[in-house]
Amino acid sequence: MYDYLIVGAGLYGAVFAHEAKKNGKTCLVIDKRKHLGGNIYCENIEGINVHKYGAHIFHTNDKNIWDYVNSFVPFNRYTNSPLANYKGQLYNLPFNMNTFYQLWQVKTPQEALTIIEKQTSKYKEKEPTNLEEQALGLVGEDIYTKLIKGYTEKQWGRKATDLPAFIIKRLPLRFTFDNNYFNDTYQGIPIGGYNRLINGLLADITCRTNVDFFEQKEELQKLAHKTVFTGKIDSYFDYKFGQLEYRSLRFEHEILDIPNYQGNAVVNYTEASIPYTRILEHKHFEFGKQPKTVITKEYPLEAGIKNEPYYPVNDAPNTQRYNKYKELAKNEKNVIFGGRLAEYKYYDMHQVIGSALAKTRKIFSP
Repeated sequence: MYDYLIVGAGLYGAVFAHEAKKNGKTCLVIDKRKHLGGNIYCENIEGINVHKYGAHIFHTNDKNIWDYVNSFVPFNRYTNSPLANYKGQLYNLPFNMNTFYQLWQVKTPQEALTIIEKQTSKYKEKEPTNLEEQALGLVGEDIYTKLIKGYTEKQWGRKATDLPAFIIKRLPLRFTFDNNYFNDTYQGIPIGGYNRLINGLLADITCRTNVDFFEQKEELQKLAHKTVFTGKIDSYFDYKFGQLEYRSLRFEHEILDIPNYQGNAVVNYTEASIPYTRILEHKHFEFGKQPKTVITKEYPLEAGIKNEPYYPVNDAPNTQRYNKYKELAKNEKNVIFGGRLAEYKYYDMHQVIGSALAKTRKIFSP
């Protein structure tokens, strides 16, 4: 009999399993997919590590977490500097002096600030009632129309005027010529791909893929004293209070017989008429020199029951529903709920790792 049955071989499950093993516990890790790693799984295509479930760029200010992941695999120095394509024009992201020059040909921070203040002033007079009003009050018409509106409406499948203002709490504006998307001290991609990180975490731990927990829930739970559940919390309780809403993504991968398609790992397509939100070119995550290239187009859609859940729709009704499930979870004395889906939370990778480490410290600390 195992100490822990861990449902889900993504980052939360893998970190929990690793820490449990370090503390002398036995674990059985299961996953319904045919591979380990959850959404950070990479597939080697034409010698390129393809991020099968969208771009995963590791970034953190926490040196302990950075050292932790680097103890399994060294990370490269990839810096996320995405581009936005609006009607064939390219703009640097995040919004910085390069972007302002591309929009208005301004060369000084004061010139850029003057335009932004002029464009935002009339929207600051009243409390924003939706995302559009919020964004206009933060960045003004030009940035909103060209770089935010279409992209956001595609991402959420709703008009910006129907989305709550809180989705965009702030839109950082940088008055320096700096295209580094993240402000974090540490940033990079595992050299050789994320599978090396997952394989390191799960080394010498019993793992089974192609196992659907819900098809044999009782039998599986009998195999261990406790269960760590990292799937959707609403599915665990058979949707007793209804479904928690998620946005999903469909990925279209293409192999191209050219060495370089777009010259950058990430290009966002911000106009509403283009159905995909961005194109990834995976070789640039690891500075690849392969003769061919692999690109991925990302199409957003509603998750429903069938599509893979990616982003929680953390509006008021969904949060209330999640809180009901959270109360139910407290009664499951031998089940630990953790990770993005079980906590109905948008987590970056370092946050998932931090959450799993905090949980294991609490359990295993003397």
